Amino acid sequence: MKTEKATFGAGCFWGVEETFRKLKGVVSTAVGYAGGTKENPTYEDVCTDETGHAEVVEIEFDPSQLKYEALLDVFWSNHNPTILNRQGPDVGTQYRSVIFYHSPEQKAAAKVSKEKIDQSKRFRSSVVTQIEPAMKFWRAEEYHQRYLEKRGQSHCAI
Repeated sequence: MKTEKATFGAGCFWGVEETFRKLKGVVSTAVGYAGGTKENPTYEDVCTDETGHAEVVEIEFDPSQLKYEALLDVFWSNHNPTILNRQGPDVGTQYRSVIFYHSPEQKAAAKVSKEKIDQSKRFRSSVVTQIEPAMKFWRAEEYHQRYLEKRGQSHCAI
């Protein structure tokens, strides 16, 4: 089975991971940090909002069962991509809306998808989601992996 990776930041990574983990065709998920400058950042480092990292989920998926475009649809449906550096009560660049692409095809699909969402007027404001090349993914501490599942929760309570 040939798999691909997708990496998304859409606020607190606990709920984002739980949403993607349940999809048919997803082989594995991991939460972590991407897009920053500090080597091997910790959660405490990222929470300072000084490292430039976003909380992200890295998804390994089987493209014969799940298309990248379907992952993009889930991404857009599970957060507000019009608020800069914030999701719900979580504020800071680590909570930004961002798509890290792993190939030219993913970049193109993400751009088309973003334009469609923006033009659909589904949101009152313009989409601020960043589309950037996938950088080094730093796996978060083990206690963050499958955080909600370990606690018997399906989503973050606000």
